[in-house]
Amino acid sequence: MTTETTPDPEATTPEAVTASGPVSTLTCTTCGKKNRIRPSPRGVPHCGSCGATLPWLVSATDATFDQEAQASTAVLVDLWAPWCGPCRFVGPILEQISTEYAGRIKVVKVNVDENPRTQQRFDASSIPTLIVLRDGRVVDRIVGALPKAQLTIQLTPHLLRR
Repeated sequence: MTTETTPDPEATTPEAVTASGPVSTLTCTTCGKKNRIRPSPRGVPHCGSCGATLPWLVSATDATFDQEAQASTAVLVDLWAPWCGPCRFVGPILEQISTEYAGRIKVVKVNVDENPRTQQRFDASSIPTLIVLRDGRVVDRIVGALPKAQLTIQLTPHLLRR
């Protein structure tokens, strides 16, 4: 079953940021229902319809990054740009990883062209740059486009710890 899991493009607009934080729309891979969620430093998102664990893939801006980067799971930050060929190669792989490891990883995509502060914060002079965060701390850094098998091997130690 092929299910599209993409961040809600409107979730990165100021209109999607409420007093309690940014809102993302995640699609359940089990029942196909769309679920609106806010960042949470505890727990993982579950489908409001069927209860399945949702793939956690969201977009963040400079303004929403700190809230989105808080999670009880490992957070994989994807610093990317739409014109970057290697970034377009990695994007679908990250969607697959967010689905396969639902409940164990949160993928936060940040377009560096639109969010230069986050790019500078992580000193991402080359893209794609993937940053693994655990409890808000950088625990790994991957620069460049890796095939899925190699990326999964590098991420596995961070996925095992719950």
